[in-house]
Amino acid sequence: MTAATTTAPTAIAARAVDATKVYGKGDTEVRALDGVTVDFPARAFTAIMGPSGSGKSTLMQCVAGLDTLSSGQVFIGSAELSQLSEKQLTLLRRDKVGFVFQAFNLVPTLTAYENITLPMDLAGRKPDSEWLQEVITTLGLADRLHHRPSELSGGQQQRVAVGRALASRPDIIFGDEPTGNLDSRSGAEILTFLRDAVTRMGQTVVMVTHDPVAASYADQVLFLADGRIVDRMDEPSAERVLDRIKQLGR
Repeated sequence: MTAATTTAPTAIAARAVDATKVYGKGDTEVRALDGVTVDFPARAFTAIMGPSGSGKSTLMQCVAGLDTLSSGQVFIGSAELSQLSEKQLTLLRRDKVGFVFQAFNLVPTLTAYENITLPMDLAGRKPDSEWLQEVITTLGLADRLHHRPSELSGGQQQRVAVGRALASRPDIIFGDEPTGNLDSRSGAEILTFLRDAVTRMGQTVVMVTHDPVAASYADQVLFLADGRIVDRMDEPSAERVLDRIKQLGR
């Protein structure tokens, strides 16, 4: 028996196949994505990088079901997003996907705890108390649960947002510049929590970032330029990522 037949295949949390996104027509046409095919492994941390206008945010939004492709396919698990009704897509995003944005997007009138459990409350589901406690403990929020967002620092607010993304134990978590509004210390805390969510909790994280230090927390980095994936780096370091970004910018 060969090694190939004894090694279990890597599970795929999400996949894009020949993903193309076009804005405008004729002389004003912009191909934000130009035939991208990529797998996002389950239980792994993937960072997406590239120059401004490279298509990295468009790729994440289309894979997350927040935007639609002009052509091609996107799968989350076995579900092809273009085959879902608007209601089915809404339910998939609610039940299978977590989001962490640069803006914390917390509800100001709710406590930290209420913000964390909000997606499940809207779905009429009770949280798994053991999992929720692990999330709260990991994020160091136990003594902040009854505070409203205005009573929390930026780093604490983003921790609540990460907790909200993790609380329902989604199949995949998407982060769009999740440390962009934070100082370096708070940003490092959030990245450590995301790293722990993958390593210790078995979550899947896909993060768009412009920061080589943030990308160094990932298992792999995908580099985009002109709507195409032009390189991939495993076990990245901030120095290697920075060098590759400089090369892309030339």
